[in-house]
Amino acid sequence: MFASIPWWVYVMIGFIFFSGYMAFRAMKAEYELEQQFIEKEGKVYIDRINEARKKREREGNVSN
Repeated sequence: MFASIPWWVYVMIGFIFFSGYMAFRAMKAEYELEQQFIEKEGKVYIDRINEARKKREREGNVSN
């Protein structure tokens, strides 16, 4: 049964599976990169909020 199928059909099936694996791997890598970017931007945002809070506290202490 398997001997009647040409060898190139097996190669094509192998390439299909390989292509799916590589697409999954690329999707996973892109997700991790995106998460790193989100984390970095979130830290920048939190730092900016903390600095604004400190600035308000300093200005509040000076005017009192």
